[in-house]
Amino acid sequence: MLAQDDILETHDLHVTFGRQPVLREINLQVPRGQTLALIGESGCGKTVLLKTLIGLIRPTAGKVVFDRRELAELDDKQLTQERIRFGYVFQNAALFDSMTIAQNVAFPLRQHRKYRSDEIEKIVVSRLAEVGLPRSVITKKPAELSGGMRKRVGLARALVMNPEVLLYDEPTTGLDPIMSDVINELMMRTRSRYPVTSIVVTHDMNTARKVADRVVMVYPLARLDSHESQMIYDGSPDQIDQAADPRVRQFVRGEAGERLMEMQADDQ
Repeated sequence: MLAQDDILETHDLHVTFGRQPVLREINLQVPRGQTLALIGESGCGKTVLLKTLIGLIRPTAGKVVFDRRELAELDDKQLTQERIRFGYVFQNAALFDSMTIAQNVAFPLRQHRKYRSDEIEKIVVSRLAEVGLPRSVITKKPAELSGGMRKRVGLARALVMNPEVLLYDEPTTGLDPIMSDVINELMMRTRSRYPVTSIVVTHDMNTARKVADRVVMVYPLARLDSHESQMIYDGSPDQIDQAADPRVRQFVRGEAGERLMEMQADDQ
């Protein structure tokens, strides 16, 4: 049963691709207004979970509930209407190369709203300003911008529909430390300006510590016993360094010792 302040919930969620299980018995509740960081090594299912929460991937078993509605029970039209309430910041921005920056940011508005062109331009310029980009970028193509600027355009596009939930997929990947912190600051500023719930998939512990109220760590199923939970940490970022599970401590400290021994054993 969804608690009164929870906007998202998964119940015994399983996702399998062919014969390959990726997620197993994921039970997760996300309260409104919370910023949740999903951490874990590459291949553990973080992005799959993110896409399942928005209905881009259907669960093999279990369910996803968004604002008291089970996504699997919605028809295509209803699911589209629910997705409008989400903003998705893709790992590599996922901008349309053939479109200008203005056209990229305006794309959701043109798809789902009936605004005049001047109204759309005003919204686009405003959202770009919020992420620190000047009006002069609107006529440029994505290839003319730096990686950090493209990431900010992706955030502006995610914000353009005033979403209730923002999903970030590796928002700082490929960026230098300064630009990574710019993105972190923008995520925090967005949360302070809007009543938004945020889920941030990341392996960057600086991001997790800075922006998150709560951290959940998931672990690859291939390295778990059948009785073990895939969620090996669920708590505050302040307490994660003292986590009881040594696998959590090793991950957050970037210690490769035991993992390297596992890899060497697999090769033998």
